[in-house]
Amino acid sequence: MSLRIYNTLSRDLVDFIPSEPGHVRMYVCGMTVYDLCHLGHARSMVAFDLVQRWFKASGMKVTYVRNVTDIDDKIIKRAVENGETIRSLTDRMITALHEDADALGIERPQFEPRATDYVPQMLSLISALQHKGLAYQSRDGDVNFAVRKFAGYGKLSGKSLDDLHAGERVAVNTQEGGKDDPLDFVLWKSAKPTEPDDVKWDSPFGAGRPGWHIECSAMSCELLGETFDIHGGGADLQFPHHENEIAQSEGASGKPLANVWMHNGFINIDNEKMSKSLGNFFTIRDVLKTFDAETVRFFVVRSHYRSPLNYSDVHLNDARGALKRLYTALQGAVAEPLTIDWSHPFAARFQSAMNEDFGTPEAVAVLFDLASEVNRSHSSALAGLLKALGGVLGLLQADPQSFLQSGSALEDAAIQLQIQARAWAKQSKNFAEADRIRNDLLAQGIVLKDAATGTTWESAQ
Repeated sequence: MSLRIYNTLSRDLVDFIPSEPGHVRMYVCGMTVYDLCHLGHARSMVAFDLVQRWFKASGMKVTYVRNVTDIDDKIIKRAVENGETIRSLTDRMITALHEDADALGIERPQFEPRATDYVPQMLSLISALQHKGLAYQSRDGDVNFAVRKFAGYGKLSGKSLDDLHAGERVAVNTQEGGKDDPLDFVLWKSAKPTEPDDVKWDSPFGAGRPGWHIECSAMSCELLGETFDIHGGGADLQFPHHENEIAQSEGASGKPLANVWMHNGFINIDNEKMSKSLGNFFTIRDVLKTFDAETVRFFVVRSHYRSPLNYSDVHLNDARGALKRLYTALQGAVAEPLTIDWSHPFAARFQSAMNEDFGTPEAVAVLFDLASEVNRSHSSALAGLLKALGGVLGLLQADPQSFLQSGSALEDAAIQLQIQARAWAKQSKNFAEADRIRNDLLAQGIVLKDAATGTTWESAQ
């Protein structure tokens, strides 16, 4: 395949060549499961779902790992507030995560490791770093990574040690017995007497729990090897999380952690990143109370994964209308099941778009051009191609009529009675009554469509 990907590490588009021919190994940082997922999480999950779907559509084997962080300060705080165990909270939130992801058509990764199942691997990695002089235990019991002893620190984010030392996003531990240097980050947190027993593990460094960054290094290397093809996540993880992953993983192994680093853009509210810390977030399930799941997915898919994406009801309504145009084309012709012939002009354009850093906006434009041709020709073969290419993006797999009629507050049988009454009124030349019925239905969110074959309806939503 001739695929180019924007590599955050090299800051340019690079030709993608997997380490093992025909096999892509990809790790993506998943959710910290203390609360429900919001649309920002959906953006990341959909973005990398598209990546793995495209690899598979291109004939590649994919080993996709997306972790779950199930031990973290926020998780402990929320569990204590709720009066429940860590496991009870995280099990509940993981179930909710799966429900939300499944609704959005996000395929499950091959592996979904929980951090708490990989503590032995984390301790082994910390011991290796300590043996190499890159980690030290402070008097307060924490084990920290010595940032200045790793020569390549800052290569992913482009942040120099001097910039960092000036205070940019560095947490300074001023307590006696803390870090040797404010730039250092924690690998192992010493247990505190006030913390619940279920967040404490025995270790050579004393009872405690892992730091956040070491979790992903241990899980990714255990499941994919010390060097793998792609490491992905949200742009907010580039620093410090991914920078720290590189430092501790490469510090221990002496090998590159990932050949390509991919980062998806934010979803913004009023041009500000959607996040729980800012309190400006919408959970996936809250949005799904108003908009169907495929519309939400399409809203994400039609924007390039690296671009910022502004959320509003107006944009989602526009996405719904655009998706309806594609389904209308499929409703007008019987889609003939087929295997995609990538030499077909429409398929070739779609392939070219996706091979240029997963260019979904251009790929979606191909779908609309193809839909226009289906509307003109009523070709079953072209309708089949439209559905198949849509399927590569996780779209257009529903029954067209069901999708177009979804969201209606009225039952189909009641609407059909009104359509019949309108037909009788028109036959009797009572056009005022026919118009009244149409307008009454429209007021209830029902759009009537007249054609030579009869009158059909769809939801106005």
